[in-house]
Amino acid sequence: MIQIEDLRLVEAMAQAPSLSAAARALNVTPPALSARLRKLEGMLGLALATRTARRLSLTPEGERLAREGAALLAQLDALPELFRQEDTRLTGRLRVSAPFGYGRQHIAPLLASFARIHADLRLQLDLRETPWPDRHDSDAVIHIGAVRDSSWIARTLAPNERWLCASPAYLRQHGTPAEPRDLLSHACICIRENDEDVTLWGFRRPGIAGRRAAKRETLRVTPAYTTNDGGIARRWAEQGLGLVLRSEWDAADAVAHGRLVRVLADCEFDSAPVTLLVPTRRGRTARVQALMHYLEEECKRLGKE
Repeated sequence: MIQIEDLRLVEAMAQAPSLSAAARALNVTPPALSARLRKLEGMLGLALATRTARRLSLTPEGERLAREGAALLAQLDALPELFRQEDTRLTGRLRVSAPFGYGRQHIAPLLASFARIHADLRLQLDLRETPWPDRHDSDAVIHIGAVRDSSWIARTLAPNERWLCASPAYLRQHGTPAEPRDLLSHACICIRENDEDVTLWGFRRPGIAGRRAAKRETLRVTPAYTTNDGGIARRWAEQGLGLVLRSEWDAADAVAHGRLVRVLADCEFDSAPVTLLVPTRRGRTARVQALMHYLEEECKRLGKE
């Protein structure tokens, strides 16, 4: 029979990049973890993972067990809430996933404040390159940009324009683009994220009073530099390597302090709203409900400051 410890084992392996990392998460030695894994595989008659000295990956059977196990563990964690009468304290584990940069800068401080209010909660913040759809066993996911094919409920926490920026030094040397097509002759810095087509930049030209809003246009740029880290792309732009299309939340400070200058500021580039994704009400715990309310209220308050 599969034990709860077996489900915890597979859960740790699903989140860890290596056997040693999974062992650290479970506070056991790698040999002990390997022995437990072999015992579970022998009982099931299935290979659950492939492992080398440096890498651990689940087989399709292992991934299915991890998904099913995560759902069962979440139900077990939620059991105390089902039987709590007058006690309104939130307990148990709350797992939140967020993108690296935005998670460090904005979500981590908010979760720290939330944890001080609900001291009995066990909070877990996982920063990932693509928190959605790569959500694993998360209870709530912070996502930046459009959400596609989601069975979860999406709540917008904050609008987030994309700004086209370059350093003053770059613009002095190469000139300032006067219209979007001028970008074809400039060095562009592209960011790979959320499976988007990173070289296709969408925008709308400034509207004219009394006329219908401008139609969305697209421009295919040739990247001079590409990275999967938005912070690095912004710093490259600050160092004068080229133009970058970056989220307002990340570029605003650099623009305010003169390290970057907004270019084509009258054009409206495709926005990337900050979204909170949570399960449907039927699968949502009181912990997630409280987090959702807190983040919505705090982001609304911060947006007014």
